[in-house]
Amino acid sequence: MRSLLMFFTLIHVFSAAALQVGAERYDQYLSLLKNQRVALVVNQTAQTQDGHLLDSLLAKGVDVRKVFAPEHGFRGNHDAGAKVDSSKDSKTGLPIVSLYGKNKKPTADVLEDIDIIVFDIQDVGVRFYTYISTMHYVMEAAAENEKQFIVLDRPNPNIAYVDGPILEPKFHSFVGMHPIPVLHGMTVGELARMINAEGWLNTSKELALTVIPVADYNANISYDLPIKPSPNLPNAQAIALYPSLCFFEATPVSVGRGTMRPFQVYGHDEVKLGEFSFTPQPTPGAASNPKLKGKVAYGKNLADAETQGLDLTWFISAYRAFDNKGEAFFTHAQFMDKLAGTDKLRLAIKSGQTFEEIKKSWQADLAKFKRRRQPYLLYKR
Repeated sequence: MRSLLMFFTLIHVFSAAALQVGAERYDQYLSLLKNQRVALVVNQTAQTQDGHLLDSLLAKGVDVRKVFAPEHGFRGNHDAGAKVDSSKDSKTGLPIVSLYGKNKKPTADVLEDIDIIVFDIQDVGVRFYTYISTMHYVMEAAAENEKQFIVLDRPNPNIAYVDGPILEPKFHSFVGMHPIPVLHGMTVGELARMINAEGWLNTSKELALTVIPVADYNANISYDLPIKPSPNLPNAQAIALYPSLCFFEATPVSVGRGTMRPFQVYGHDEVKLGEFSFTPQPTPGAASNPKLKGKVAYGKNLADAETQGLDLTWFISAYRAFDNKGEAFFTHAQFMDKLAGTDKLRLAIKSGQTFEEIKKSWQADLAKFKRRRQPYLLYKR
């Protein structure tokens, strides 16, 4: 049995590695960059078989003028929410312009010497993962300043799932900018097409958008990311659990930031949520000041747990444990509602509804969303 498992694992790894991501399909887009002044929106995940996309394009004679860096920075070594300063790339000397913090959108001055903007960042298919918010603002700036915008597409490790509540307009924020579910089941290229065509950009000008698809990709291909997309999503299990556990960020419960298992464990120091224990500690580049720092938290280890899509059973169980002790759980209710894209989820949990009842309430809206997104899909479902 073990040898059989190893065989299928090898097949899985090979099929993922064999995919040719958009950035590697030079024959599809290098001609578009010829004699153009180029800016890249990239981080550490913008890798090709030749190395980082920036280095690859420079080696091929592309006139890259600057780099725009999202949350976590160009090299992906900043904490979530940490201030990311503009700087210079130590290897190439090119200016790096931060798009996180106050300046989420490139200004006209910054884009004055640019003709084309290329976006190549690995996403995880979750609405509140802020790289898609960065993409939105850059798309908007590109349209306003009449610049071409190219998305070099990459697989979505959560593409199999369309789940969770649809964002309501009044809960619009940087952790949720579009009327899509928590798990939208789209690649960034497909999502860019939808954002553009649905009129979600806050501009009357049209965007010249080109998407370079992943070769021979479809939604049935399981894909383990070769590089962690951000400091606290170190492996496939964390990425799979991220949409379910991220809601704990609006509560006193730790999701393991500052441990070896971020987004694979959860717990609290005073309200015991399980027998597993962990102690968050400062971790450079991932959690400089983690929740429950230095305290022993008791909860669950989900490193081997099976989950499909959005699973809020752990979250609801934790809420009830806090409620039974008279302890506040939704300590950041406004942030919870922004993550959920609605206040209905929080209120449903407080009213005692089960996860099955809550999940049922999403289905009609999810069916409408699937029909709405259909024209923008690039890969077989």
